[in-house]
Amino acid sequence: MMAIAQVGTSVWRGDVRAGERAVPEEVAVALSYDRETFAVMMASPVDLQDFAVGFSLSEGIVGSPADIVEFETITVDEGIECRMTLAPQLREALQARRRRIAGPVGCGLCGLDSLKEVARVLPKVTADLRLPAAAIAGAFRNMSRLQALNHATHAVHAAAFFDPSREGLLLREDIGRHNALDKLIGAAARGGLAAEAGALLLTSRVSLDLIQKAAVFGTGILAAISVPTARAVREAEAAGITLIAVARDDGFEVFTHAERVVF
Repeated sequence: MMAIAQVGTSVWRGDVRAGERAVPEEVAVALSYDRETFAVMMASPVDLQDFAVGFSLSEGIVGSPADIVEFETITVDEGIECRMTLAPQLREALQARRRRIAGPVGCGLCGLDSLKEVARVLPKVTADLRLPAAAIAGAFRNMSRLQALNHATHAVHAAAFFDPSREGLLLREDIGRHNALDKLIGAAARGGLAAEAGALLLTSRVSLDLIQKAAVFGTGILAAISVPTARAVREAEAAGITLIAVARDDGFEVFTHAERVVF
């Protein structure tokens, strides 16, 4: 399935004319384990194995990509199913904490069975990577150039992983900011990248659920272009994550654990 569609429009710029616009596709993606649906998310229909693996990791369903012993995508009239088979030792644990999530545009906390899931204690991040402020700003500039889907549509989010020891950025895009981060986490895990060796870059605001995903991933630095929520700041502080936000061409603001940023 293509990630972009061309649609006709009526354009008014003082006068009216016929036009055409590239828009991102949006499809229902079901994530199933051992033939039982666990979550349904609205997502961009690209990099779906990265999405499935990243979601499974950030939700604590698996501990590594190797715990998913089989994977296939099935296209049906209603959408796409990412069908995963888990290692036998994980099946009972999944049933014990089973919950269903169904929400618009990858809503990260929709459908939780318990408020305890929102307030879960996050793992403490111990990554000791320190980055120069100029390197973080430069990574954001490079990130913008790599967002092919957003360049075409101006309508999707991106998440990137910046490892200063490696050339270039690993980047994934999606209509949903949570989905973009899950795709990135999945791609990094499948590629054997070490979370503690790099920083996460996001083209969105930072809310609690994104801090939770970053903490489970294990990266010490998360930077975003928009303002975080107060809950996200508190959780980043508690989890030991350096939270950078309001990233612009002329700089950024550090909200927590500024010791990882070299000014």
